[in-house]
Amino acid sequence: TIMGLAYGYVGWRMIAPWRLSGAVTTALWLMLGMLLLMPFATIFMRLYSFHPFWKTAFAWISYLGMGLFSILFVLVLTRDILLLTSRGSFAIIGIVQSAFASGTAATVCRFPDILLLTRQSNVAILLLTAVLMGYGIYGARRTPQVKEIAIPVDNLPESLGDLKIVQITDIHAGTTIGRGYVQHIADRVNDLSPDIILMTGDLADGHVEELRNTVEPLAGLAARYGVWFVTGNHEYYSGVIQWIAEAERLGMTVLTNEHRLIEHDGARLLLAGVTDYNGGSFLPEHESSPEKAMRGAPDADVSLLLAHQPRSVFEASEAGFDAVVTGHTHGGQYYPWNWFVRLQQPYASGLHLHNGTWLYVSRGTGYWGPPLRIGQPSEITVIRLVTGAE
Repeated sequence: TIMGLAYGYVGWRMIAPWRLSGAVTTALWLMLGMLLLMPFATIFMRLYSFHPFWKTAFAWISYLGMGLFSILFVLVLTRDILLLTSRGSFAIIGIVQSAFASGTAATVCRFPDILLLTRQSNVAILLLTAVLMGYGIYGARRTPQVKEIAIPVDNLPESLGDLKIVQITDIHAGTTIGRGYVQHIADRVNDLSPDIILMTGDLADGHVEELRNTVEPLAGLAARYGVWFVTGNHEYYSGVIQWIAEAERLGMTVLTNEHRLIEHDGARLLLAGVTDYNGGSFLPEHESSPEKAMRGAPDADVSLLLAHQPRSVFEASEAGFDAVVTGHTHGGQYYPWNWFVRLQQPYASGLHLHNGTWLYVSRGTGYWGPPLRIGQPSEITVIRLVTGAE
């Protein structure tokens, strides 16, 4: 219902003002209706045994349509707010001028023809949408950029400052992210010569049997102290037990509310991981618990928690972790949706200090849904530990 109202609003403001012939108007409304129904058709095709070609084709059309509509919706809504505000301002000015003007009515400030303004701005909206779509697709499909961050830690042993920790997250391998894209990620990560690789969930969208070949390049990831994995919410949508087994087959160590100790040149790094924040809703034994992940941990110079959702920082800070590394939000992927992330998560992206615990939120290494990234580029994150003074 909500989607139908939103699509109807865009049609009303984009199609109706042109006052075209009945046949053309009907055709445009039918096209808009098809864009509305495509995501549901894609879900239907994923649930049933359709040929992979049709699944992929429908997914591309569906997700591009979603992206196109979301940009149109935001631009149309913004335009209408500006028009309404401007028209109201002109009306107020007109009333004031009429009250004090001594000349003819021609001196009164009047608002331009609203229908003409709507048509002209609709053309501008369509052109701007085309430009944003092209830029957004390029931003989503290019190999993720490498982003370096430094997490301050008090009394950090010098040797731990030498560690190169690389995080990847939210790849979402599936119908629009194929093996080639995953291979580029694996190659870029290995080129960094990491000491530790962290994969913080949402590896794929779909079942293991369908996507095993797609994620296979991740088996080539290599790091001195291993590749570590925690579950994201999307693992639970398509068989979390199977995806945990697949992650292990790919050579990753899965941390399920547990910890491991890494000793490096006489210093000790506690590496812990929790299941997805909502994991317990799918499997009771997968209730996310930073406290459990820390329980019984030996003394360490630094404690680092892997979690999928930034919301885990609340319990992580209570459990005493020095830092938490997460993903999930994608940074919103493109404006203005990054603003809405804060309705669910405490932070959308970047490095933050929360009650004495550092939290890093990656914008993600892939994307979900519309293959668009505008102002929120994907990333492969290089994490360095530095002394608190730095």
